[in-house]
Order: sequence, then C-alpha cells, then structure tokens
Amino acid sequence: MSTPSETPLQPHLTPAQSEAFARDGFLIMRQLANVERIAAMRSLTFDHLERGIEPIEYEADVAYPGAPASRDAAGGDTARRLLAAYQRDHWFSEWAADARLTAIVAQLLNSPDVWFTPNHHNCVMTKAPRFSTATAWHRDLRYWSFQTPHLVNAWLALGDEHPANGCMRLLPGSHRLTLDAARFDEARFLREDEPANAELIASAVEAELAPGDVLFFDAGLFHAAGANTTEERKLAVVTSYFGRDNAPIPGTHSARAPAIHVREESHA
Repeated sequence: MSTPSETPLQPHLTPAQSEAFARDGFLIMRQLANVERIAAMRSLTFDHLERGIEPIEYEADVAYPGAPASRDAAGGDTARRLLAAYQRDHWFSEWAADARLTAIVAQLLNSPDVWFTPNHHNCVMTKAPRFSTATAWHRDLRYWSFQTPHLVNAWLALGDEHPANGCMRLLPGSHRLTLDAARFDEARFLREDEPANAELIASAVEAELAPGDVLFFDAGLFHAAGANTTEERKLAVVTSYFGRDNAPIPGTHSARAPAIHVREESHA
C-alpha cells in the first residue's frame, strides 16, 4: 500500500540493472520510500526502543566477536534489532508488501508471484553508537532452509549509511561462488586469516545509502558491516522474499510461521 504522497507507478528495471544484479548480486534503488514513510518508521522505532517492546535482539545475544558476554555486561542490553517488524505496526507490514518494492523483487526473482518470509530478517536494524559490534563476512543462506537458494533481501535505509556508522559491505559476484568448507569458521563466517579469502575480501564495495534508498541483494551474497563509530543510531528495515520456484523446507525454522503472499501474478 502506498501513502498518498508516493507515486503509484511501479518501477521497471532496465536491462542494465537486471544484468548488474545477476552479475554482482546487488542493486541500489534510490528514494524508493518517501519522507513521510521514513519519518513514521523512525518515530515508531525510537518509541519501541524506549518502551522496550519485545521481541528485541540485544548486542549480547548476537555473540559476534567483541560483543558483550551477557546482557548484564557493559553494553549487553543495547538493542541490535527490533524483531518481528511486520507484526509491530501497519507502516512496516505495508512496506513489506509495497507495490513498488515488490515489483522490483518480482523482476529480480524472475517470478510474478512473491512471498515475504516472516522468519528471517523481518526486523529493524538499530545499530547503536559505542556498543555496536561489527558483523563478519557471511551469507544469509548459511542458516536458512529453502528448496532453492533464490531469495532476495531488501534493506531500506531510515537514515544515512556510510562507513563511519557501519554501512553494508558487499563482495560483488560472490553469490555465484562455491567455496571449500575450510574457508569458513565454525559459525560459517569467512575466515579473514585464510589466504584464499584475501583476494575475495579485497574486492569489497561499500553500500552508501541515503534515507529512502533500498539495497536489494541476493541472500547468497557475502556481506559484512562495521561498527557504528558515530553518535547516532543507524536504522534500517530489512525484509526477505522468495518466488514461485521456491518454498521453505517443512519442519525447519524457515517454515516456522507461514510465508505471506505479497504479490500475485495479476498484480505484475
């Protein structure tokens, strides 16, 4: 559903944009969400953070290198993500099914039907100053269970994203790679001490975003993010999608809550 001040037109990717996504595994669309939507989402996020509305994932919960050992440790009770964003408010659920957003996802998935998964991402990233930890190189698919690896994530920036506040870093084309298990650690992050990974990591690019920009990326793309060294929280809404050639595997975490059909063929 679009707000009155947003254009109802649904974007059509150019051949160059489609080719870039297939080659690189990501695509940035500028100003896909308007000022009204961004302001409402930011206001809701700060309100839910202040009131501690669960479910919330805290820095101590992520267990990333350098993260506080427990919620009682310094910074351990710093919110990392507001989980279940879709269920929190209509602004988030409407965004997940937004016609312009899902039109792009449909083209990237090459599927006229699109499903939103509430079991992965479905959150507001709330990376805070001082106690935010960096995220090492990984693929989202490492813990997801689907019939095929064809999923697309949409990362909506609710503020400026740049290296100083830990913007996303991406390894172009890495969604097409098959890597030996020895190149990963026990948590399935890329081992940065592994010489075979050095050249790959050297290819990293930074996804600098402005409020309303959306980074679309393949769920198999290696990505990472630094810590937030500024004095302001970095906020982003993250949603994930799959098409008609795919489905979560029954009995797994990926199938815990039913997927939501957000775009039908007649809507294409």
